[in-house]
Amino acid sequence: MDKGSKTAGGGYVKSYGCQMNVYDSSRIAGLLDGQGHVQVDSPLDAEVIVLNTCHIREKAADKVFSELGQIRQIKQERAELGRPLLIGVAGCVAQAEGAEILRREGAVDFVLGPQAYHRLPEALKRARDGERPLFIDFETNEKFDDLRRPNGEVDRGQLTAFVTIQEGCDKFCSFCVVPYTRGAEVSRAAPDVIAEAERLATSGVKELTLLGQNVNGYSWDGPGGVWTLARLFERLSMVDGIERLRYTTSHPLDMDDDLIAAHRDLPKVMPYLHLPVQSGADRILRAMNRRHTAAEYLTLIEKIRAARPDIALSSDFIVGFPGETDEDFRATMRLVEDVGFAGAFSFKYSRRPGTPGAELDGQVEENVKKVRLAELQALLDAQATMFNAGSVGRSMDVLFEKTGRHAGQIVGRSPYLQSVQVDGPTELIGSVRRCTIVRPGPHSLFGAIEPEQGVEARN
Repeated sequence: MDKGSKTAGGGYVKSYGCQMNVYDSSRIAGLLDGQGHVQVDSPLDAEVIVLNTCHIREKAADKVFSELGQIRQIKQERAELGRPLLIGVAGCVAQAEGAEILRREGAVDFVLGPQAYHRLPEALKRARDGERPLFIDFETNEKFDDLRRPNGEVDRGQLTAFVTIQEGCDKFCSFCVVPYTRGAEVSRAAPDVIAEAERLATSGVKELTLLGQNVNGYSWDGPGGVWTLARLFERLSMVDGIERLRYTTSHPLDMDDDLIAAHRDLPKVMPYLHLPVQSGADRILRAMNRRHTAAEYLTLIEKIRAARPDIALSSDFIVGFPGETDEDFRATMRLVEDVGFAGAFSFKYSRRPGTPGAELDGQVEENVKKVRLAELQALLDAQATMFNAGSVGRSMDVLFEKTGRHAGQIVGRSPYLQSVQVDGPTELIGSVRRCTIVRPGPHSLFGAIEPEQGVEARN
């Protein structure tokens, strides 16, 4: 939308947390655009502010209330000038604590849970009429139907995009709030996903990342039978213009043979897999309700690597889960050593109110969790450094996305999600070119563009 056009005022959306929230925030911004609110970069310039929250970490609600305290001052100043400001809270904190937010913070005008983003226009109308609507029902299918980019548009020059294909989780890990804030697993209709991918490709997007709380549990029953994630990848591989396909986040229980085969057989499916394990101790895995053992996870990794030997693996780890002993932690370290990860996210256990884990005996002392986390992260960082060092001398395809920090430099991503910097013309941005990796850096790789051979190499 042209910032000089007549609008209903600025719209400001702040996103917290995961990639799913970033994706949803873009949808919220699109709905604000549809209501005539041009996107602005500061809450000071906004007529509508939406905080799209994440509940994955402890004290998430405290962070929201702190932010609201600052925004309340902006609203009060606006009121004195006769310029109304609407404030909304959306996302998982809204779902879990929506009524409390409205009770505690009078400046909040509306609350939207994760399944009710499509009701934003209704919430705005009712808020302007003096109501304080609270929409926290689980309405995932309606959200999938209505929450789309207007006309499939993306930012000019955008080469990568997220596409939500699945919401919710049925696994009920004892540390996790997702089943309570996002609801049961629901998959988006395959034709709608394909149509969005085609619109994005037409807009210039080259790489899609499919999103879901349990994305590899995708299952849509439609014409022609059940669509799994593997079948969806097969169809999306046929979309002209889309050159790369990724997905996150997966659960080991839903990593089936067809999806593993997709990594082997579909060149557009990138050789990168984020597959959380959380712990290497069977006793802790049982307490977490993960429903797999460490040995089963390792066997699954062997099967994946047999199908795609060059695959880069990433994972999630929680240290200090209630009851975790030194030996349990050592089991986690052994699993990390056995697998060898290209990257990982690791956290100290954080009690989430309302989850079974929060009520367990044997809560681990904070200083113990801190020491264990530091040791685990040191090992994971060493493995990531080793993985990047192992890329030196390799030839790989790089999707160039932007200019670099220095003149004459362009930056892209390898198939393994590594940042790659080369000297090259800006005309190559938006293209995939073969590069030789010459040296690793602390957070990226440095390479040289190879002369074109006239033959497209496999990613």
